Amino acid sequence: MIQDSQYTEDNIRSLDWKEHIRMRPGMYIGKLGDGSSADDGIYILLKEVLDNSIDEFVMGAGKTIEVSIQGTKVIVRDYGRGIPLGKVVDVVSKMNTGGKYDSRAFKKSVGLNGVGTKAVNALSSYFRVESTRDGQSSSAEFATGELTGKEFLEETSRRRGTKVTFIPDETIFKNFKFRTEYVAKMLRNYVYLNPGLTIIFNGEKFFSENGLKDLLEDNNNKEDMLYPIIHLKGDDIEVAITHSKSQYSEEYHSFVNGQHTTQGGTHQAAFREAIVKTVRDFYGKSFEASDIRKSIISAVSIKVMEPVFESQTKTKLGSTDMGGDLPTVRTYVNDFIGTYLDNYLHKNPETAEKLQRKILQAERERKELSGIRKLAKERAKKASLHNKKLRDCRIHLGDTKKERRLETTLFITEGDSASGSITKSRDVNTQAVFSLRGKPLNSYSMSKKIVYENEEFNLLQAALNIEESMEDLRYNNIVIATDADVDGMHIRLLLITFFLQFFPELIKEGHLYILQTPLFRVRNKKETIYCYSEAEKLAAIEKLSGKPEITRFKGLGEISPDEFKHFIGDDIRLDPVMLDRDTSIEELLQFYMGKNTPDRQEFIINNLKVELDLIEEK
Repeated sequence: MIQDSQYTEDNIRSLDWKEHIRMRPGMYIGKLGDGSSADDGIYILLKEVLDNSIDEFVMGAGKTIEVSIQGTKVIVRDYGRGIPLGKVVDVVSKMNTGGKYDSRAFKKSVGLNGVGTKAVNALSSYFRVESTRDGQSSSAEFATGELTGKEFLEETSRRRGTKVTFIPDETIFKNFKFRTEYVAKMLRNYVYLNPGLTIIFNGEKFFSENGLKDLLEDNNNKEDMLYPIIHLKGDDIEVAITHSKSQYSEEYHSFVNGQHTTQGGTHQAAFREAIVKTVRDFYGKSFEASDIRKSIISAVSIKVMEPVFESQTKTKLGSTDMGGDLPTVRTYVNDFIGTYLDNYLHKNPETAEKLQRKILQAERERKELSGIRKLAKERAKKASLHNKKLRDCRIHLGDTKKERRLETTLFITEGDSASGSITKSRDVNTQAVFSLRGKPLNSYSMSKKIVYENEEFNLLQAALNIEESMEDLRYNNIVIATDADVDGMHIRLLLITFFLQFFPELIKEGHLYILQTPLFRVRNKKETIYCYSEAEKLAAIEKLSGKPEITRFKGLGEISPDEFKHFIGDDIRLDPVMLDRDTSIEELLQFYMGKNTPDRQEFIINNLKVELDLIEEK
């Protein structure tokens, strides 16, 4: 007989606001991470503070925001109206408290959840807020959400506004580091969406005059644009459109009320649909949607009353209505594009002619590839049925919660031994493994045809689900996991070439990483230290003293599954693959992956000398 467990009043526990946030941080800021990914929690904390300052600018108060990040400490200072002095503590520590609930003050703010700065407060080991207005200031200090000190009203000559200082809690965000590249990209998006706003980050100034037009110009090589950027603005909508001469897939930057919706949503779907309908109507031909949108580079921003997002981190819009007396998002976007893009094409026949030629070229290429694509899809389907290359994660198999999609990772490995180690060590809920057989082709200067004819590329494309658009990308993180030797480095380079050649937006949007695994294991009877460099090995030997056992890992397959769990779990080290804003992809690939040249030989010799000098110094 099963004995009933006791269930009394003592079993009932109520969590206060900060306890709940700290116990379930993912509900409020998405994944945690260490800062190697642009959607890691530390950047969401920064964004939540910045959103309040941006809303002040939108309401006409404060044209400058100052951001400082020194080590782990973040300071955000705006020159808006300042928090009402009697509510400074409440605004950052009482749930569902804030000015955004009063639609008279904030008509189209980023969100109305009343959680933002409270989450930052609860998840910071140190948090300080200071408000200045009407010649007076009030401030309060917290630690993990607990009020530790409060300054009462004092007279001041400082300019009005709000200053927030916080240090993310290292017990929650382990071994974290802010990457300036991610912060800079976030701040650029803010100024693109708010022309006239100045953001100063560690002394560097960010400013935009032309909004989304500047976004496309700054993120793409002008020489690669098929025609001048089409820039259209309405009351609650702004779009920028061009097509690439060399890029294959579609690229979208979408925003709602200043929030970067990296996963798209109803507004992006409506935008893609509206482009197709308008172009068909303008030319009077039923072009295939994929031919119209092939190589498109675009941005769309809309403002919605009380938007509804599909997650707390607001990366995908779920709202179908614009709010108030306005029509649905779909109707509003379709009507705007249908009128303004049509007018633009009529007034700019040269652009219209270039666009038509591009569509017809895409149509020819699609028809030429149709047979190959059909066979390639059949091969990919058979391969997935036999599970030869891809060991998927439960999220895609339907066995776990979809909310964890941001945590999904695909490891691309070389050989069966490395694949086996990662497969046995992985988190089966969110981590998948794709096993390469041998070295991939150097795909530089090859056409898209090779993606379908080459088994490795075809199956990798199918696993990622990126043939038509990044919107359907199955894994948020794609991690190249190769051996730390010459062959492994070569495979890594060939894979990066493949993505740059055919799917550059995968890198532009921060989805591609390199897995760092230890080169050495240094241990004695009491302690084991894993070392990722020669310098770390020397430090470990000194720490353990005596004559510790030293193992050099030649390949991933030599690391046991039990050990590997650490390197792809909480202690994972990822290096993001990033593109410099001023770098031309074509020039980059031509230099490193094209025919050998004296310039490249000189580059290799010079860098080899630097490496040898460093080794000698050690």
